[in-house]
Amino acid sequence: MNIWGIGSFENEVGAAFAQEVAQDGAFALAEAFDVALDPDTDFLAAEEGHRTLAAAEVLVAALTGETDRITDAGLRAWVEGAHPADLEPLRDLAREALGRVLGEDSELPDLWADEQDAEAWREDVERLRAALG
Repeated sequence: MNIWGIGSFENEVGAAFAQEVAQDGAFALAEAFDVALDPDTDFLAAEEGHRTLAAAEVLVAALTGETDRITDAGLRAWVEGAHPADLEPLRDLAREALGRVLGEDSELPDLWADEQDAEAWREDVERLRAALG
C-alpha cells in the first residue's frame, strides 16, 4: 500500500475511494463507516481505516463547505452538489468510526507508530473528529 502523506487522500486507498464516492455518493460514505463499526470485526485493517478517514474527510467537506482538502475534480463536484442536511445523519457514525481507527484494535496506529509524521497523522485524524463535533 503506497502512502505519500498524512492526508486522507495521500495514499492509494484514499485516492481510489475518492472515485468511489464520486460514483456512488453517500452510499459509499455510509458503507465505509459501517465496515469500520462492524461488531463482528475484531481488528480494523489498514485498508478499511484509510477508507474511513477518506469518508470522514468527504463528509466534513460536504457539511462545512470547506473543500480545500478535496483534490479530485469528480469528488469535488460531488461534494459541492451534496445537500448537507441529507448527510447530517452520518455525522455520529463518522465520529464513532474515527474513534475505531485510532483504537487499539486498528492497524493504522501501529503502522504510523514508528514514522516521523506519526504525531501529525494523529493530529489530522483528531482534526476530523473535532470538525464532526
